[in-house]
Amino acid sequence: MQHSAGALNWLKLLFLGMIWGASFMSITVALKEVGPMTIAAVRIAIGALSLLAVLRVMGLRLPPLHTGNGRLIWLAALGMGMFSNAVPFALLSWGQTYVASGFAGVCMAVVPLFVLPLAHFLVPGESMTLRRSIGFLTGFAGVLVLIGLDALTSAGTNFESLARLACVAAALCYAIGAIVTRLAPSVNMLSLSAAALICATMMIVPFALIQEGLPSLPSARPVLAILYLGLFPTALAQVLLVQIARSAGPAFLSTVNYQVPVWSVLFGAVLLNEAIPPQLFAALALVLGGLLLSRTPTRRQVP
Repeated sequence: MQHSAGALNWLKLLFLGMIWGASFMSITVALKEVGPMTIAAVRIAIGALSLLAVLRVMGLRLPPLHTGNGRLIWLAALGMGMFSNAVPFALLSWGQTYVASGFAGVCMAVVPLFVLPLAHFLVPGESMTLRRSIGFLTGFAGVLVLIGLDALTSAGTNFESLARLACVAAALCYAIGAIVTRLAPSVNMLSLSAAALICATMMIVPFALIQEGLPSLPSARPVLAILYLGLFPTALAQVLLVQIARSAGPAFLSTVNYQVPVWSVLFGAVLLNEAIPPQLFAALALVLGGLLLSRTPTRRQVP
């Protein structure tokens, strides 16, 4: 089955890239006063509570556990919670304490390259065609132009090599999470998203308490940063990524990671008065070109 992206999915992908692009800046602000595991745990818990509240207002319920199909849905939610939320959020929050945010951005661009072979074997209609491969590589080249080789220079910290591996591992987790989301049984997408965040909360909160204990109340800026992380890149993003992965496929969803570094630079320039690098526009052209090329449908031969 071939997936068709459609205009609505393109808009969702663009918005998802924007809110994820701002998350790196928010993590940096929160890390000044809050531990990395606590940031991951609190943002996931906020996201889970937010979606549970939405479910209650809309009169919807979580997937049942007493049926065979319901248990399969919760198993998929467990995989989504682990690979799309708990593990990558923890890895990125910890990794950003030792490596530059530019390197984390480069790692997010690797997600589509991880998705390609996984989707090729596991998801019908997501074969790794030549056109799609060229589109992915074009977009990846745009990310490298934007970040530049300075992102790969050593910062000299003790855990830098391990932190870089953590960022790459987070990218692999996102790729696996996209595949699990696409293969999940048919169910209300909001209910599935809430179930995934509940599973992620149950995994990450005990771990954060063991690692860092109960956090002290930080100042206003870190609190606002964590609230943003919980409500937008976690709760709302979870709903969007489920919708996109289920309707347009994990390969299309994974291309959002080409946008993240671009939006990170733009938010930094607007909100933090950072200078826009001259290679931004060339990088943006490559990224958008890669996105369009990778999703251009091939024409069928008419018998």
